[in-house]
Amino acid sequence: MSEQKTEYASDMVYQEKTDIESPAMELEEEENSPIPEVAAIVSNKDDPTLPVMTFRYFLLAFMFAVILSFLNMFMWFRTKPMALTPLVVQLLTYPAGKFLARVLPSGPLNPGPFNIKEHVLITLTANVAAQPAYSIDVTVIQKVWYKEDFGFLANLLLCLCTQMVGYGMAGVLRRYLVYPSAMVWPANLVQVALLNTLHKDEDLEPGQWSRYKFFLVAAIGMFCYAWLPGYIFTVLSAFAWICWLNNDSILHAQIFGARGLGIGVFAFEWNTIVSYLGSPLVVPWWAIVNIFAGFILIAWVMTPIAYYTNLWDAKKFTMFGAELYRENGQPYETLDVMTKGEYDEVKGAAYGQLRIATFFALAYGIGFAGLASLITHTILYHRKQIAAQWRASRTQSEDIHHKLMQAYPEVPDWWYGAVFVTMTVISIITCEVWDYKLPWWACLLAVAMSVIFALPVGIVQAVTNQQPGLNIITEYVIGYILPGKPIAVMTFKTLGYISMYQGLLFTSDLKLGHYMKVPPRAMFWAQMTGTVLAAVMNVSVSIWMLNSQPGICETNPTLQCPMARTFYSASVIWGVIAPDRMFGPKSIYNIINYFFFIGFLLPIPFYFMKKKFPNTWLELVHIPVILNATGMMPPASPYNYTNWVLVGFIFQYLVRRYRTSWYMRFNYVMSAAFDSGTAIFTLVSFLVVGMHGIKFPSWWGNGYGTDSLCKYDGAPSIAPPPLPSPVQ
Repeated sequence: MSEQKTEYASDMVYQEKTDIESPAMELEEEENSPIPEVAAIVSNKDDPTLPVMTFRYFLLAFMFAVILSFLNMFMWFRTKPMALTPLVVQLLTYPAGKFLARVLPSGPLNPGPFNIKEHVLITLTANVAAQPAYSIDVTVIQKVWYKEDFGFLANLLLCLCTQMVGYGMAGVLRRYLVYPSAMVWPANLVQVALLNTLHKDEDLEPGQWSRYKFFLVAAIGMFCYAWLPGYIFTVLSAFAWICWLNNDSILHAQIFGARGLGIGVFAFEWNTIVSYLGSPLVVPWWAIVNIFAGFILIAWVMTPIAYYTNLWDAKKFTMFGAELYRENGQPYETLDVMTKGEYDEVKGAAYGQLRIATFFALAYGIGFAGLASLITHTILYHRKQIAAQWRASRTQSEDIHHKLMQAYPEVPDWWYGAVFVTMTVISIITCEVWDYKLPWWACLLAVAMSVIFALPVGIVQAVTNQQPGLNIITEYVIGYILPGKPIAVMTFKTLGYISMYQGLLFTSDLKLGHYMKVPPRAMFWAQMTGTVLAAVMNVSVSIWMLNSQPGICETNPTLQCPMARTFYSASVIWGVIAPDRMFGPKSIYNIINYFFFIGFLLPIPFYFMKKKFPNTWLELVHIPVILNATGMMPPASPYNYTNWVLVGFIFQYLVRRYRTSWYMRFNYVMSAAFDSGTAIFTLVSFLVVGMHGIKFPSWWGNGYGTDSLCKYDGAPSIAPPPLPSPVQ
């Protein structure tokens, strides 16, 4: 045990410096991974004879991919979105696979016991089906706010091409983001831990709990507990207790409310903690510190200074949120400034300027800075690693896991190339045939942007479990090129941003298959199949919901579509108003443009300071992570971040440092158990309670039916004047 602690202590420094240019980045062939978490979780042995693409795989993968995509798409519309993660599929398919292995006749349909590689492949198929397609935002916004509908085929083709064009990039990215052992992809370790828990026997000491037993107890405990903050005592999901001390003060609510700065707000609900940033139990502590530092700087320093000094007339509007306002604080009605789907200069001038919340404006500036810093950071810190990996990719193996994968034929590069070219062509055809107002050359530009940023963004995600997005820069570019055309801007944004996202999702799954020694060609076909199934389900469910639910995304209180509303606000800012009018020389928000230069230059002094003062806290500073820390705000709120950091501090710092053996054995298992228990609660409560409209009796613990017991939560400092009475 002491040797294990010594090895762990020495490797802590490695983990905290995986993105620092050093000899440690020149990976060597070893019999186990140099990363302690990987060595503790991932097996360094393999059995290439295990069957993978069996009848059991096809049956379970297809069934659960359809169910998962249907339920998550349905719940995506909810005012408080809920999502079932692939961890639920992992949990449910294990007994299902064991059952099929027992009852099916032996032979081609049932080639022996249900094995871990089949289980991994089912999980990968479900993984691509779990998250609603980004293009659904375009479908919803067109129908609800812009009163357009291109029909099922157009929506399906847009969904397919935007979801799959990025997969072609993975053929190149795998050499840099899958093969090197330094590219950990921490979120995958949770899935590996759960799979190993279910499939492997452990050598236990007397009285020692197995991982499987721990998982069951933790999952059942979380399922039972989740009813408290999720149904009975809902105030616990955002416990703004300080706000109650002076509930008649707007200032008090802005500082201590859940929709304000969120200071002192505690979240006792696991779903609230992980809903936007993922599980804090899988993010390295140094990354959590960087995220928290960025959050404090942006949300707790810059935002209140700007708001209370009344920058941009800030006090007329809320401090946080994605709502759109007129200059007097009243809601901005977009259709009042449009003619035939485009911005009308005359109407816009008469209606007045668009205004947004203080944090929303700063978030765009910080997003500019974060993306620019990513370019500089990659050049400074990773140029040698990328060059070395390029040279070594054709001739050298990496660690033991890469050597074991040599037993399987790789996916030919032309497979990836064929997917890339085919889906790019489909995107052009879709935009040309239907009136998305996006010309063919703009489609190619969107794809090119995703290609350029895929590698640097992938490096950050593989190390920190955080992905800086291209959503802002894609909007900025196309907004200048095609101003006043919101549908074109949304389509360009979807194609440019989500192509990179999907490419990195595929790459992440390739890493999971790499850890679990699943044949690469089987993974390729599993991903393709899951994506097509999910696209059909996503489009079908969204059209059904839009046509069957009155007031959806607008007046329906339980179906407010928060993700789509944020996307809609962005479409108005970058599409209808366009960046030149919104952030140009004549705009009050013009200063936002300078954040590009700040972000590009900011990594440079830290790089040279790290060179001058090695082995200090400076080596933990990661500028892109700091600047992209608040990338999920809005719709996330500050209290989501503070509680995420608090849980991360407990487990990734205190437990990891002072209970090392427990951490290495159970940390990722507990994360998987909490996610599974919460997800099962979400499903059961929805089917049993939600669908039947069974509400818990109103009492102060659920806010008497309101969202918060903080009276003025989310209110502006200056109330907007009332709208003029309609002319009779």
